[in-house]
Amino acid sequence: MAEAFEFLPVSKEDMVERGWYYYDFLLITGDAYVDHPSFGTAVISRVLEKVGFRVAILSQPDYHSADELLAMGRPRYAALVNAGNIDSMVAHYTVAKRRREKDAYTPGGLAGRRPDRAVIVYSNLVKRAWPDLPIVIGGIEASLRRFAHYDYWDDKVRRPILVDSAADLLIYGMGEHQIVEIARRLKKGEPIHSIRDVRGTCYMTRNKEECVFPAVEEPSFEQVSQDKRAYAKAALIEHDEQDFVRGRAILQGYENWYLVQNPPAKPLETEELDQVADLPYARTYHPSYEAQGGVEAIREVEFSIIHNRGCYGACNFCALTMHQGRYVTSRSHASVLKEAERMTHVPHFKGYIHDVGGPTANFRGPACGKQAKVGACVDRQCLFPSPCPALQGDHSDYLALLRKLRALPGVKKVFIRSGIRYDYMECDPSGEFFADLVRYHISGQLKVAPEHISPNVLYYMGKPPKEVYERFCEKYKRLNQKYGLEQYLVPYLMSSHPGSRLEDAIYLAEYLNATGSRPEQVQDFYPTPGTLSTAMYHTGLDPRTMEPVYVAKDPHEKAMQRALLQWKNPKNRALVLEALHRAGREDLIGHGKRCLVWEDRPWSSAGRRDKQKGKPRAARSKGRQKRKGGK
Repeated sequence: MAEAFEFLPVSKEDMVERGWYYYDFLLITGDAYVDHPSFGTAVISRVLEKVGFRVAILSQPDYHSADELLAMGRPRYAALVNAGNIDSMVAHYTVAKRRREKDAYTPGGLAGRRPDRAVIVYSNLVKRAWPDLPIVIGGIEASLRRFAHYDYWDDKVRRPILVDSAADLLIYGMGEHQIVEIARRLKKGEPIHSIRDVRGTCYMTRNKEECVFPAVEEPSFEQVSQDKRAYAKAALIEHDEQDFVRGRAILQGYENWYLVQNPPAKPLETEELDQVADLPYARTYHPSYEAQGGVEAIREVEFSIIHNRGCYGACNFCALTMHQGRYVTSRSHASVLKEAERMTHVPHFKGYIHDVGGPTANFRGPACGKQAKVGACVDRQCLFPSPCPALQGDHSDYLALLRKLRALPGVKKVFIRSGIRYDYMECDPSGEFFADLVRYHISGQLKVAPEHISPNVLYYMGKPPKEVYERFCEKYKRLNQKYGLEQYLVPYLMSSHPGSRLEDAIYLAEYLNATGSRPEQVQDFYPTPGTLSTAMYHTGLDPRTMEPVYVAKDPHEKAMQRALLQWKNPKNRALVLEALHRAGREDLIGHGKRCLVWEDRPWSSAGRRDKQKGKPRAARSKGRQKRKGGK
């Protein structure tokens, strides 16, 4: 456990102990304070510290009162607000809108320590404490709610979060460049409302002429909240402009105001990523949480390494395009090795690096040579529906990095647990990475994400066809046989994604049955802000084509689709039978190999008992003895 002085101040007493009689920024977060580079709060606060600013952390304050803010004392320049590492509504509710019982980002896993819509609540607390103090919001919750957005929990279109939070500026995406520029300009005395030209930020204005970048205007809040075609059109504009090279500013009207999103910030290059990774993080949770059982979220990342940012996989249900963008940058080998070597000196390190990954583990650089000059293609995805001919599939740099990590003294095993794009692995001309992955980097099971098998659903997801997954599975099997290993594939699967009908769920269930797959966990599609799939869910339109798309919204139908993916579970039998009857697929009911469930009468483990009903107890007992070979 790190010493308290290694952390940034979390109270006025901490500041006095350091000899601070003023500080510059108060960072308020919905997570517990974990000073680790996997947590945005730690990164932003350490970046500000590096360039000479004093930052105090206020984590999970009482959101019913501003007393804890007032006790910290007013910061000189601004309050910085985030909800934590994940959207507060996702942190609190399942896709069925049931309240979660645990919160991995709270000491002891206690639920309820942060409010719903934490960015809005915390920002309003700041206004109560210091009405004229500038407020800058950021993190995933603010980033993905920057435009008018469909909110699954309210089942309506909500206003841009700047309106409800009354914040002055919003930082979207990865915020290092933005926060440093904003901080330096505030220090020089520049009013927050004159900071209008920082890339990667949003603000509200009555005069759209304040926008200093080339801009495109999308449908207003009033339009997108009343017209689903307008919402779908806006979603595509937002998606297409998230490129730091060619992206334009976006204007969205709201009453007599305009939301202005400036173009995305330039991603951090290798040297800058190395510098961020090398900041003096304590790399654990604050010691004040120890008595409460610590913070569970540290366990998976404490001995994991993030080596890249960005993702050109661009799945339609993933918000990475809107948050980190499609341009991939990565850390140097030296930086990653330095972090790994540091781990080997941690007393409770057992020799296992849990992950060397990121948004997509096996991306190490831009998809092609032209992205840095002209940006990612607006009319072509890098991997969908098939890999672009310009895609650079060479895995040799990532392979070399992993081999160096394996050779470090004190390292027994290096695992890869982040998502791996198996369709991208097919583009590797040598195949060496796949071989090394199987031999050295799997802990008995490799998790991959085909998400579905139905061609119809894969199209709406933006995922590769099932044949690509089948080739991957076959090669994985052959490599395991070659090296004498018994390792398994664990597929991530999603039910009820837009486009998925009962027929598609049955198609997937048939495939799983035929291949002997028995998924233990499946995920219902969760409509979160900032994705094209969520736009499909809300509008019933595919923003890419404006054509209608089927959306399963009835809870009972969604339950049937989910049950079909786990048809072997006896608890799902009634739902599976209902789905098969409804779809006219009685051919899958019976005793054949293709069948998903037995005939429409109690059977399975209870079936034998049903056949024995009416027989005397002695006869039943005699029958059991006969089956066991008794007399």
